[in-house]
Amino acid sequence: MMAPQTDSVAFADVPTPVGTFVLAVTEVGLVASGWGSHARLADRLGLAEVHDSDRTASVVAELNRYFAGELKEFATPVDWRLMSGARLQVLQALHKVPYGTAVTYGELAERSGSKVPARGIGSIMGSNPIPIVVPCHRVIAAGNGLGGFSGGEGVETKRWLLTHEGYLQPTLLDL
Repeated sequence: MMAPQTDSVAFADVPTPVGTFVLAVTEVGLVASGWGSHARLADRLGLAEVHDSDRTASVVAELNRYFAGELKEFATPVDWRLMSGARLQVLQALHKVPYGTAVTYGELAERSGSKVPARGIGSIMGSNPIPIVVPCHRVIAAGNGLGGFSGGEGVETKRWLLTHEGYLQPTLLDL
C-alpha cells in the first residue's frame, strides 16, 4: 500500500451563477479558490498537482448546495497555510461571520483582535485566497456602502452574493 502523497493539490472548476469558480484542495482542506484559471492558482501554490476528484468532491458538492440556496455554513476544512500573522487572524475571524449577515471593515478589525486598522482590512480582503468559503463578500463599508470586491465581476458579484444570502434586498435589475 502506498503512503498518501503529501503537499499536493487537486483542482475542480465549478460553474456558478457568478462565473466559473476554481477550487484548490490539499490533503488538509481547501487552500485556495477564486475566479479564473486553475493554472493561476497552481503557480501561486507551488504544490504538486494531482487529479483526485474524491478529494474535491465534498467541497464541490457544498459549493453547489450554497448556490442552490440549500447550504448556509460550509463544513469544508480550510488549509490556512497561505496565511500567517495578522492576516491569518483577520481571515479566521472572517470565517466565523454567518451567512446572511455582514460586518464593516472596522467591526472585522475589532473582532479579529489583530490591531489592523479598518483601512488595512480592505487590503486583506482583496488578497483573501479563499473567497466565498472565507466570506470576504460579507465585509462592507461603514455607512451602508458595499465597499470593494476583487472577485468575479467586482462589486456586482459582491452584490449578487449578498442578495443570494438575503442580506440585501433584490433590486428591479435582479427580478
